[in-house]
Amino acid sequence: MITRQHHRILVVEDDGLIRLDLIDTLEDMGFHVLDAANADEAIRVLEGNADIAAVLTDIDMPGSINGLGLANLVHERWPPLKVVVISGRYNPSEGVMPPGAKFVTKPVSERSIQHVLHEVGISPLG
Repeated sequence: MITRQHHRILVVEDDGLIRLDLIDTLEDMGFHVLDAANADEAIRVLEGNADIAAVLTDIDMPGSINGLGLANLVHERWPPLKVVVISGRYNPSEGVMPPGAKFVTKPVSERSIQHVLHEVGISPLG
């Protein structure tokens, strides 16, 4: 049985317009959202915010690691966090993403985000 968590979501996306669209979609759904433009920035945000429950990350980003590297690092350093990987260019093969991570293809719809967050047990702040 999945226990519902009511916390913040971190969106990691280097394309500013896509990032803003994801933030707006998640906020419209009732989530409190933090954001980062790349994995390096995301790590700093994660280190400073203990109440993040999920990370939504694009795969193809500039910086020291890409979104798959970030997903695996999040799983290692913050195991309780749920990870959702998004991409319009790649479809990660099995074993590349950390255990329990979910994949969503771009363009991301509100329905696909709702579905995947429900699957991992994340719901909006009450």
